[in-house]
Amino acid sequence: MGGQIVITSAQNSKLKLVRSLMGRAKERHEANAFVIEGVRLVEEAVDAGWNFQFVLYSDGLSERGRDLINTLSAKNIEVDDVAGDLLQKLSDTETPQGILAVLSLTRLPITDQLNFVLIPDQIRDPGNLGTLLRSAAATGVQAVLLPPETTDAFAPKVLRAGMGAHFRLPIHSFSWEEIKTRTKDMQILLADMGGTSCWETDLRKPLALIIGSEAEGASDEAQRLATQKISIPMAGSVESLNAGVAGSVLMFEVMRQRSNV
Repeated sequence: MGGQIVITSAQNSKLKLVRSLMGRAKERHEANAFVIEGVRLVEEAVDAGWNFQFVLYSDGLSERGRDLINTLSAKNIEVDDVAGDLLQKLSDTETPQGILAVLSLTRLPITDQLNFVLIPDQIRDPGNLGTLLRSAAATGVQAVLLPPETTDAFAPKVLRAGMGAHFRLPIHSFSWEEIKTRTKDMQILLADMGGTSCWETDLRKPLALIIGSEAEGASDEAQRLATQKISIPMAGSVESLNAGVAGSVLMFEVMRQRSNV
């Protein structure tokens, strides 16, 4: 199973690149690359035919992980062994699996025939954004349009929470003006506690769904863009759901209504 080389220095150029990519969004955008960790995410990227720059692994890989390294090598993807605990020190996870990959930051194309769009507005928690992306992929969302104040979708924690959704969804960062242009022929629904129940709203027509942050709510730009507010009926004295859960419930309601057409 050996890699092309064994990396033994923390100053190795590949390790330096990984460190920078796992840090700020600016570094990812400038290098046009991002990092994924763990066997399952690397498997998802392989299955999706994503463009790999290189893969790093260390001793202690599971049998599934070793099989994956062999698969990657057979595809002529550059694979390097990292000695000692150098890879573990790079890891963003509590229990590193001993494998990470640097992928090209490719944006999947957006179809011209949009009828289901997600707009996560001011979502700064990586777990919430990853959950929204995972649910979007599961419910047939065609594109995710990220406004300026939303966290970077290709940050390590968002990628982990997304569980491979990034490889199947067009995810694009746009200004509000660009979002307005992309959604000009759609109803724009804003999730809001004071809105009409989603059970009483026709979600079969082309729509863009705006999910604001739980802490701050929707931005002024989102409020202006919205054509209607919708809510989720809740029992008892629960005041709100977090953005990841609320958005997921609404996206699955869209799918439910459309599947009954």
